[in-house]
Amino acid sequence: MLYSVLTIFPDLLHSPLHEGIIRKAQADGKISVEISDIREFTTDKHATTDDRPFGGGEGMVMKPEPLAAAVKQVHRTHTGKKRVILLSPQGRLYNQAVAQRLSREKHLVLVCGRYEGVDERFRSAYVDEEISMGDYILTGGELAAMAIIDSVTRLIPGVLGCSDSADKDSFSRNLLKHPQFTRPRTFEDREVPAELLSGDHKKIDQYRLIASVKRTLNRRPDLIKASSFSDSELKILKKHGLYKDILALKQRAEFS
Repeated sequence: MLYSVLTIFPDLLHSPLHEGIIRKAQADGKISVEISDIREFTTDKHATTDDRPFGGGEGMVMKPEPLAAAVKQVHRTHTGKKRVILLSPQGRLYNQAVAQRLSREKHLVLVCGRYEGVDERFRSAYVDEEISMGDYILTGGELAAMAIIDSVTRLIPGVLGCSDSADKDSFSRNLLKHPQFTRPRTFEDREVPAELLSGDHKKIDQYRLIASVKRTLNRRPDLIKASSFSDSELKILKKHGLYKDILALKQRAEFS
């Protein structure tokens, strides 16, 4: 996977790209990240990348010429299919399903929006997709770009040490992950659940399923609407009185 990040603040990205899983993925050749400074594609002596909006109003708008020149440079430098993504609060909400879809791409071009947004002519001519991290405003798209790089990279085969880690993450099947425990067995008079110490994998799997469903029902009931279970899992959930709660949520979703 190749990531091309277009930004007016390239230094914001340097530290996160040189730590942890992302650093190792680059060292192992699983991903490459190139950062382009949009200011280098300006033509005036002040390296101007923004201007006041036509029609008046608050703030500044990113100019189309430097953005277009930066994207064109990426196309000239790299052959092959690319997906150009504008990080913007007006984009579709980012989630695990979007991350999984993007992980199947070969080259992502991440355009970091700023100020009041980008000139609409650039967006309509050069952008394939807009993505938002959520219903809140960041000062710019750099942190959003880093979130995409991080979340997509860990889905690339061979990046994580454990091949099951990505498949069993929270949101991987519209359930929050079960509670986790490690040593010591007793912490401030709180014990690790006996099922996890039993050595019985069937009991452990059953405990984790029940705990995961309970946590999702309590914290993110909206996720349950899209969840699915095998026949054996449904049998366990019915036995523990959880299936009726799941069914009620799904029925409410159908009629909402």
